[in-house]
Amino acid sequence: MRAWQIHSLAEPARLIDVPMPSPAPGQALVRIRACALNFADLLMAEGKYQSRPTLPFIPGLELSGEVVALGPNTEGPAPGTRVACYAGQGGLADYGCFAVDRLVPLPRSMPHDHASAFLIAYGTSHLALWHKAGLRPGETLFVTGAAGGVGLTAVEIGKRMGARVIASARGPEKGAVALAAGADAVIDSDTPDLKQHLKALGGIDVTYDSVGGAGFDAALRAMRPDGRMLCIGFAGGEVPRPAANILLVKNVSVIGFWWGAYLDFAPHLVTQSLSTLMGWYEAGGLRPHISHHLGMEALPEGLALLRDRKATGKVVIEIG
Repeated sequence: MRAWQIHSLAEPARLIDVPMPSPAPGQALVRIRACALNFADLLMAEGKYQSRPTLPFIPGLELSGEVVALGPNTEGPAPGTRVACYAGQGGLADYGCFAVDRLVPLPRSMPHDHASAFLIAYGTSHLALWHKAGLRPGETLFVTGAAGGVGLTAVEIGKRMGARVIASARGPEKGAVALAAGADAVIDSDTPDLKQHLKALGGIDVTYDSVGGAGFDAALRAMRPDGRMLCIGFAGGEVPRPAANILLVKNVSVIGFWWGAYLDFAPHLVTQSLSTLMGWYEAGGLRPHISHHLGMEALPEGLALLRDRKATGKVVIEIG
């Protein structure tokens, strides 16, 4: 079968032929139809992500496909069941073996491209805003990187939860994408005096930050008392160093959040969150924004779109 494989952190992934895998106990063999790309794929390929697979490995954190077979003495979705999976690796191949407890059966209305782009982005935003930040109706949510993979879902979910949403995105085209997802106001991320713009809009109760850098500091200084700042990632490359005196005076909480870890220490919360999200999707309330559909051979192009900030929402690799 075909698979993209990383043999060295100093070299890009290579598309090669590898043997077909066989599912072990507790696993299912899945025919992969689509794999969504994430910024974490770039970091993992450079050994800079919090999860570091053993070399060589097949990248691709999240995927969608059909169950082909179950491993010995394994109960799980029957062969033929359409599923999505947060795998952590292995999604950029024709087939893969994945733990059955990571498989999420799909609603009939959900196509494979939507399914592959759903779990990480929507799962991250919903669990962060609902469980960690406790976002309440009527509060003001500020989202950085609001036209990106997770940022756009934070705009969409925040609006659905009853918040007033201020989005930060680079340029008018990305700003329009954030507005279409439900943002009440958009600020260009390159604008000077971001703090003053945020204060002029009334200040912030919750910040959802996936970028880091100067935007985090500006948001912190525009927070209302008892505000909550979610650290989702550092796509801008600079890890924030919050000023403790501001946290103290404003009673602001800074909250770290990594969705993937919840699959290990609190999987029941992930299950509850995904059940809510799938229900919203079936009701027509959520629709992943996919800016690029690419073929299997176009992985380097897809990763370049993420690296150069040329994608909005998600980039999906169509596999078969």
